[in-house]
Amino acid sequence: MRFSTSFFPTLKETPSEANILSHQLMLRAGLIRPLAAGVYSFLPLGYRVMKKVMQIIREEMDAIGGQEFHLPALNPAELWEETDRLQAFGDIIFRLQNRPLVLAPTHEEVICSIARNEVRSYKDLPQIWYQIQTKFRNEPRPRSGVLRGRQFTMKDSYSLDASWEGLDRSYELHAEAYKKIYSRCGLKFFIVGASSGAMGGTGSQEFMVESPAGEDTVALCDACGYAANLEVATSGLQGVSGDGGKALEEIYTPNVRTIDQLAEFLHTDTKCLAKSLVYKHDGKPVLILMVGNDQLNETKLQAALGGTVEPFDPSELKALTGADAGSIGPVGLKGFRIFADLRLKGAKGLISGANKNDYHLANIDMDRDVKVDGYFDLRTVTPGEPCPQCGAAIRIIHAIEVGHIFKLGTRYSDSMKATFLDKNGEERPIIMGSYGIGVERIIAAHIEQHHDDSGITWDPAIAPFHVHLIAVNTDNPSLVTFADQLYEDIKRAGLEVIYDDRMEVSPGYKFNDADLLGVPVQVIIGERHFASGNVELKIRRTGERKIVPQVSVIEEVKSTLAGLASLSEGEA
Repeated sequence: MRFSTSFFPTLKETPSEANILSHQLMLRAGLIRPLAAGVYSFLPLGYRVMKKVMQIIREEMDAIGGQEFHLPALNPAELWEETDRLQAFGDIIFRLQNRPLVLAPTHEEVICSIARNEVRSYKDLPQIWYQIQTKFRNEPRPRSGVLRGRQFTMKDSYSLDASWEGLDRSYELHAEAYKKIYSRCGLKFFIVGASSGAMGGTGSQEFMVESPAGEDTVALCDACGYAANLEVATSGLQGVSGDGGKALEEIYTPNVRTIDQLAEFLHTDTKCLAKSLVYKHDGKPVLILMVGNDQLNETKLQAALGGTVEPFDPSELKALTGADAGSIGPVGLKGFRIFADLRLKGAKGLISGANKNDYHLANIDMDRDVKVDGYFDLRTVTPGEPCPQCGAAIRIIHAIEVGHIFKLGTRYSDSMKATFLDKNGEERPIIMGSYGIGVERIIAAHIEQHHDDSGITWDPAIAPFHVHLIAVNTDNPSLVTFADQLYEDIKRAGLEVIYDDRMEVSPGYKFNDADLLGVPVQVIIGERHFASGNVELKIRRTGERKIVPQVSVIEEVKSTLAGLASLSEGEA
């Protein structure tokens, strides 16, 4: 394509509304333009990238036996009521005002509807059905460009199996396909165990890309690859211990309300202190015990206790415990169930509140003095703690979720009565899996990982073009004639080329645009090298330059691209 006849609207300045790097570069390089909050138009360059990502996805999904569908974005609301997800999604789901229809944020219900009408026997299974289609979610606060939008493109696939072993095989097929997709797209990724959330089911994993722009917080071990969302992450941090056998001792601690104040007042380590937190569980009071300054992870607490968990209003505490926050403790507390973090199991010599203001109890023995209803991992992991698998230091990072796979089981087939007849003629629910990839998220994550101060540095696999041809001196007729012919030759060689043939802009402007767009190989035809029968090749990612004879330009370009492709696969 020629610059002079194409629509490539680049920007010199960074738009004020773009607060993360991928959003800034996608706007500046002319990949996207905003239409409304969380809604973007993909322009020609951006859509070329999107089509390449989708093609990679198609190839890997087809390789595991996937069959591509195209399902309606408009769904009957009653379909979503069958699984109770209309209420679960709440305002996130778009509803039409003049029809009982919704805009689908995902398609489990539609797949299940097809399956219950068409799948009759175990002989019809297994199946892998997928689509690449627009989804809609009414995000309350769209942000971070295409990472958190109201309209987006997703590859969603669904496995249908007759057995749980079949589900395991389908799940593993998808996991391997996803690894190949992200590697081919040039992403450095990792996998974490995750919560199934509103999707339900028996298990799930998230595929993540490390980035400061990520909305997820993850504990990651670089030594062994352990990775977990901070909501479920654990560490190898040891439990606390102390001297046992001493009698309880009441200590006067005037105006001491925090763990740090108590440690300073008593000249002791915070690990010797047990922090008391009061919550409501299904409306009834529970006391949560944590070590010192360990932070309670409310997601873990919710998972451990089930039901409804919420903190007490501080104004209610004294009536319940006899003390205000900071002086509450587990010994002699009436009317409470007590749950403690695993680090406190078997602990001795602890100090905690005495259930009266300005007093604490010393020498608490968890086995002797406290009736604990359950020990759970309830703490939030912090940077530098030992990895639970290998003991190396954990990093806490931000990451972008680029894919999520779920073992749904019979969550949807039970609700929607999607059944099949097994070998014995008995009716059984279809066992399902659900697997999603965000197409725009792959593009944004790629840019987050592949850029420099000048712009994007694309991998060849998803770059909008392979070659960026630049005619520097357009006032030299013979140079322009050569550049025009080289442009045609590159196309005939099967390479995708963008040709900056603009007459009215300076060489510096062309070079800046070329670096911003980030096409892997630049072929620069300037006066000095042209006169001696050569052209200049520049590798965009490394900045490496070499002078090559005009007669061997295409062979050099092909060789360079092949080297970049193999390097990218090795890095991913």
